Amino acid sequence: MAQKTVLIVYAHHSPGSFNAAARDVAVEALEEQGCRVIVSDLYAMEFQANATQKDVTGELKNPELFQYGEETMHAWKEGRLSKDIVAEQRKVEEAELIIFQFPLYWFSVPAIMKGWVDRVLAQGFAFSLEQMYDNGIFKDKKAMLSFSTGAMKTMFHPDGINGDINVMLWPLQNGILHFCGFQVLAPQIFWSPAHCPSVVRSAMLEGWRTRLRGLLDEKPLTFASCELFDLSFQGRFLLRPEVKEKCKSLPYGITTGHHLGKPLPPDHQLTAQHPENSSAQSASKD
Repeated sequence: MAQKTVLIVYAHHSPGSFNAAARDVAVEALEEQGCRVIVSDLYAMEFQANATQKDVTGELKNPELFQYGEETMHAWKEGRLSKDIVAEQRKVEEAELIIFQFPLYWFSVPAIMKGWVDRVLAQGFAFSLEQMYDNGIFKDKKAMLSFSTGAMKTMFHPDGINGDINVMLWPLQNGILHFCGFQVLAPQIFWSPAHCPSVVRSAMLEGWRTRLRGLLDEKPLTFASCELFDLSFQGRFLLRPEVKEKCKSLPYGITTGHHLGKPLPPDHQLTAQHPENSSAQSASKD
């Protein structure tokens, strides 16, 4: 069996943090399985979070109106992206699995990690209008989020003060990872480790170690197939009428984002759904 490569994109300031411990557990457990593990420690690297004109070398296509996405797409095609972006893109190309390890900041990733996404996952390299979602460029790769929260788990329940964790995860897991084609594994969430006794934190890490032993064989989360939509400007990229009609009889929306005014599929962004219980799969059936 060929050696698997795993990239861990890591964002925390302190080597003594819980997130650092979670990263180390992942490195150890994956290497024990024979994986090659690459770590991009963004703070240690002093990774540049700002997406700027400096990311492009050489002449701009339109110097009068700098449009980051357009310019970096052309720069990627022509080999004119900055060296730090190219180095990270090579890591992505080599990896079968990418783990994003971070503390939750404002219901999202830290700014330095968002900068990694903005700069590294450039148009053309990571996505295009023709290659997105389940037709995406990285459809043969897996990716997942592993993060700690400051809040306790109940605060992210549907009736908790922070709201449903599934809704919070949708922009990250669907809007970034699945958009680029990744098969998205269920997130690893460490609930409020800073407010837990050491024995609980140790148990969290051991639970992560146990999961890592079978991580590469896990089934991904379910998302709405591109086949459900009219992927044309004339059709406005909307659900096909026959699909929308079929969905009227379903008890839940298709996904967290495609809820169609119905209740959200339970734990849609937290656990892989069995095909028979998946609204997305039901909507796809003829």
